Amino acid sequence: MIIDSHQHFWKYNPKKHAWINEEMSVIRRDFLPSDLQTVYAENGVDGCVAVQADQNLQETDFLLELAHDNDFIKGVVGWVDLRNENVERDLEKYASDKKLKGYRHIVQGEEDHNFLLRPNFLNGISKLEQYNAVYDILVFPHQLSATLEFVKQFPNQKFVIDHIAKPYIKDGFFDGWAVLMKEIAKQENVYCKVSGLITEADYNSWTPEQMHPYMELVLNAFGPSRCMYGSDWPVCLVAGKYSQVKQLTTNFIASLSAEEQKAIMGGNAVSFYGL
Repeated sequence: MIIDSHQHFWKYNPKKHAWINEEMSVIRRDFLPSDLQTVYAENGVDGCVAVQADQNLQETDFLLELAHDNDFIKGVVGWVDLRNENVERDLEKYASDKKLKGYRHIVQGEEDHNFLLRPNFLNGISKLEQYNAVYDILVFPHQLSATLEFVKQFPNQKFVIDHIAKPYIKDGFFDGWAVLMKEIAKQENVYCKVSGLITEADYNSWTPEQMHPYMELVLNAFGPSRCMYGSDWPVCLVAGKYSQVKQLTTNFIASLSAEEQKAIMGGNAVSFYGL
């Protein structure tokens, strides 16, 4: 079973989706389950986890509605304001929905390098475990030292790093990112999504070989039991086709055992998110 652990849906709105710049104009349109179902049929993908792209409760409700109407959407990573002192009200509300698996905040967009360590945010994170909710960590490499401190504070909370923490592949930067990713991987409650790589390289001239050192480091650090395949569709379309994204991972892990390949391509997402 192949599970895409990371994709998005949206009804395009120029104001709300201002982050989709000129260079990414190919994704300035609606992307809904019917679009993705076609892509999955062509690529032999069985299901997915839909991840929030907007920071409001309407986004969480929107994704849950799509998940209830489309069985191939196996789980949702939504958003609640984890800084809110009354966050438990929202966590309580969504806890009864079997498709809601966890939460994410767009930390990469926060100017404070130590956003993850703010007391009000830590308070929100401390509530997740009792609701059996996971947390997706979306950060840039310069936020990884805070990420390390952050995950150490919650040894029983399930975390996953999105997009291998968005290393600056286009610029060839590696070492600083690599050192911190290895440290973070020592925390056994932290997983890593092998996703979002081609959009961190040059959209038009990336090669699989360029990605391999980053993929290798993550695979060695987290091991095949804590890595999961994700496409980052439709964002990935600015740099390539879905088939290219999938092949990048399947070709890279082809030398692993059949069991390890199955785990990365779906099994780990099933167990991590409880799909």
